[in-house]
Amino acid sequence: MRGDDEQSRLIYELCALLFTMLRYPHLAVPSAPSSSSAAAAGAPLPPQPTRRPRPPQVSAAGVASLLLGASLALMLCGSVTFVIGFILMPWVVGLLMVFYFVGIVSNLSGMGRAILCPNSPSSPKEV
Repeated sequence: MRGDDEQSRLIYELCALLFTMLRYPHLAVPSAPSSSSAAAAGAPLPPQPTRRPRPPQVSAAGVASLLLGASLALMLCGSVTFVIGFILMPWVVGLLMVFYFVGIVSNLSGMGRAILCPNSPSSPKEV
């Protein structure tokens, strides 16, 4: 259950980041008008009306390139994971064969001891 909560939280944060990027793709700081010409004339600057700047709209090409980049990143990560698994698979199969061989030898040696030395202290005694 802990992993599900962690995974859903990460997906939620990723979606929130994506929506934030789509809403505000770049936050540009507007440049202030030059005050040297107004100061030279001796006139104070008129107060500018404070209005909230409208965030720029994201074009369809921007959304498409964002989704293309996300899908490309996922494909590359998947390909790298596949290659790592493909390289490690012979090692895993080899280790599995070694463990099977050790298990078979251990069972054969235990059966051989039970057959050849039935009165040894390692075998269970019948009452």
